[in-house]
Amino acid sequence: MGRITGPVCRLCRRDGLKLFLKGSRCDTPKCALERRASPPGMVQKRRSKPTDYGLRLREKQKVKHYYGVLERQFRTYFSRAERGKGNTGETLMQLLERRLDNVVHRLGFASSRAAARQAVMHGHITVNGRRLDVPSYLVKAGDLIRVKNRARSLQLVHAALADARRDVPDFLSRVEGAIPEGRVDRLPAADDISIPVQANLIIELCSK
Repeated sequence: MGRITGPVCRLCRRDGLKLFLKGSRCDTPKCALERRASPPGMVQKRRSKPTDYGLRLREKQKVKHYYGVLERQFRTYFSRAERGKGNTGETLMQLLERRLDNVVHRLGFASSRAAARQAVMHGHITVNGRRLDVPSYLVKAGDLIRVKNRARSLQLVHAALADARRDVPDFLSRVEGAIPEGRVDRLPAADDISIPVQANLIIELCSK
């Protein structure tokens, strides 16, 4: 019963935290974490207490894996957040949450952020009536995200919507129909962030 039978991110294994990297599977009893009755690994070893640096690095890696960004991209977001007004940690998470691939996923148009990224890159999504194939595009309040009116695009999105189990966050609204669309009603706030993270630890790590 303790054996993991399905694929799972190593961060999920280590932290016991669902990052929803496997799409809708993470919402079901088939999730590897749900099926696990004991810590991962054949031999149960006593784990040493993580260092302060290790804790900070783990939070950063968790966020990078969750949003699917590389180190250089993450540094760019951090620099932008650092230059902005207000709390740097909240601004950083807001920027990541505004990524087009993340918004497409949270609207339910794709089962995972990886699938959403692919959908954007393959031209299945339009923003304000314009085809946009840049997953890192930062949406703005009032942006209209719509599925392209072609058979393959509609088939993919309708399949994802039929399998979706998560609610649309408050900063977004979705209209399902022949051609599904969503709107960014406002910029995401701290309460809209879907991953539990200690952003202050990331700021302490990246500021050095």
